[in-house]
Amino acid sequence: AKTIPCFPLDSSPPEMGKIVHDIIKKVLKADDPYKQLKQESNQIALSIYKKLKQKVINSEDKLLTGLHLSIAGNIIDYGANHNVHPEREVLKILDSKNTILNERHFHYLAFKKRLEKADLILFIGDNAGEIVFDKILAEEIKNLYPAKKLVYAVRETPIINDITTEDALFVGMDETAQIISSGSDIPGTLLSRCNDEFLSLFHRADIIISKGQGNFETLADKNLSVPLFFLLTVKCPVVGDKLNAKIGDFILKPL
Repeated sequence: AKTIPCFPLDSSPPEMGKIVHDIIKKVLKADDPYKQLKQESNQIALSIYKKLKQKVINSEDKLLTGLHLSIAGNIIDYGANHNVHPEREVLKILDSKNTILNERHFHYLAFKKRLEKADLILFIGDNAGEIVFDKILAEEIKNLYPAKKLVYAVRETPIINDITTEDALFVGMDETAQIISSGSDIPGTLLSRCNDEFLSLFHRADIIISKGQGNFETLADKNLSVPLFFLLTVKCPVVGDKLNAKIGDFILKPL
C-alpha cells in the first residue's frame, strides 16, 4: 500500500508489474514464485506438441497456421489472468476451426514479404507454455528459410510467468534458434534495461517478431525505426484501445 502511490505516472504496466512482483517475492521469500506454474504450462503445451505440429502439416498455408497457433498460445498468461487453465485453453486451440482474421489487425502479406527478404530474424518471447507454440512457428520459419539466422530472446531473470533461458532449453527452442537473454528483468522489453548483445541484434535485425502484451506495452510507444511486428492476443481493454481492437482479437501488426 505504501509503494503504489509512489509509482511514476508514466510507468508502463510491465514496469509496475516488476515492482509488484518484487514485493511478492519478498513476502513469499521466493526468487521465482511462478516456477511450478511455468513448469506445468510448459509440460502441458509439450504434451500436445505433436498434435499442434500435425495441425501445421495438414494446413494449406503452414506459416499462417504457425502464426495462428503462436498467437493463440499467448492466452497462457498468469500475469493477465490468474484464473487461466492452460490445458483447457490449449484444447480450445486444438478444437478450433480456422479463425476469421481481421485484415485491419492481421497484416500477413506485409509480414511474409519482410520475412522473405530477411537474413537476421529476432523473435522476442513472452510467457511459459506459449513458448511451445512459438517453437512451432520458429520451426516453420526455419523449414521455409533454412539459411536465415533466427535468434530467440528471453528475460534475464524470473518475472511472473515470463520465459527465461531455463524454459527455452526445457522445451528445446535451442534446437531451432539461438537463445539469448534480452537483459530485461521486467515482463516486457524496455530498451533502457536491455543488455548490449540484445540491443545490437535489435538494431541489426531484418525483422523483429515481438510476442505478447508486455512487449507491446514497452515497445509500441517508442519512436523506433525498426522492422518490428507485434504478435499477440488482446487480453485487456487498455491494449485493445491502443490497437482499436477487441479482447480476444489476434494481432499481427507492424510498428
